[in-house]
Amino acid sequence: ETAHERLATLAQHSDLGGGMAIAMKDLEIRGAGNLLGGEQSGHIADVGFDLYVRLVGEAVQDFRGDAEPELGEVRIELPVDAHLPHDYIPSERLRLEMYKRLAEVRSDEDVDLLNEELLDRYGEPPQEVVSLLLVARFRARARQAGIGEVTIAGRNVRFAPVDLPESRVVRLNRMYPKSIVKAPVSTVLVPRPQTAVVGGRPIAGIALLEWARQVIDAVIDPPSNP
Repeated sequence: ETAHERLATLAQHSDLGGGMAIAMKDLEIRGAGNLLGGEQSGHIADVGFDLYVRLVGEAVQDFRGDAEPELGEVRIELPVDAHLPHDYIPSERLRLEMYKRLAEVRSDEDVDLLNEELLDRYGEPPQEVVSLLLVARFRARARQAGIGEVTIAGRNVRFAPVDLPESRVVRLNRMYPKSIVKAPVSTVLVPRPQTAVVGGRPIAGIALLEWARQVIDAVIDPPSNP
């Protein structure tokens, strides 16, 4: 079985640059060995190469005391057409890698670096990718504000967890009338804007992202020195 797996790996990575993939697969099959001794085989196959490397890296960081705090999960469910098209990044592995990196951004500067990389590697991004970068910027801003969820709730947009002092509740009702503050569950519901006062439709896409970020900047997490 192991020999067949090795032969299949050679057949799948016969193109230019496949040597690294073959070496990683071989390492995964036979194990990485004892990092502190002379043993040449280990149990990496039980957990997979990527997870093994991540576990070793986290253990080293914990030992040094320089481990970064874990990123809080931010769930964004808004009607925005944002994705990486197959014709822009043909490789599924590279698309998944970019999705992962975009989900872990911490600031606008991180998104700018990824945008430059996309331009350099794949050319001018289509509108779907531009929207995806804006979603990443919004996720980073929500993470900075301590928000873990931004979703559609009927005619409103739900922000949670959010705990507002009385002064910001007053500001919220002044800037966004008919907003609802549910203090016991740390939730704020803000009416979703319409494209027109009469006969309009709820805004979506980039316009909705920009509006939601304004809610965070103006009410939920305003700068200390506006």
